[in-house]
Amino acid sequence: MTSHLSKRSHGVRHLTLVTGADGRSTLSEACLNGFVERSLGGKAAPLWMKVFEGDLDSVLFTILPAGWTGEWHESPGPQWVVALKGRWFIETQDGKRVEMGPGEIHWGADLGTATIDGNTGHRSGTLDDEECVLLMIRFKQNDRLDPAVREL
Repeated sequence: MTSHLSKRSHGVRHLTLVTGADGRSTLSEACLNGFVERSLGGKAAPLWMKVFEGDLDSVLFTILPAGWTGEWHESPGPQWVVALKGRWFIETQDGKRVEMGPGEIHWGADLGTATIDGNTGHRSGTLDDEECVLLMIRFKQNDRLDPAVREL
């Protein structure tokens, strides 16, 4: 089968929420690279795919109610979070704040953060007086987690 795909020269942009070298939670922009051309199977045409190694803990659909705020907390484990509906924010210990909406992705792994003014991790919450629906793909924290993801 001849591929209709052109060479992929860029990755998928996302945010990372991690524990910085100083122990505080921090946010930064990153790019997922390493996509390979593969078919989903059968006669399906090839597409670009990135597979992650690691032990899956759970896949969650969560609904953050309008006006919800998750006061200071760490990510419960390394996880991808994708906003499906509505808008929400994340605020980190180093003072950064981002707002995200449908289709925006972040890697959450602010684990073992320092306690600053009695707080660990990050804050998050809904925006615009509407609920926010999130898809969370949580991994077990162990050596099988893809190093490229573990170090995001």
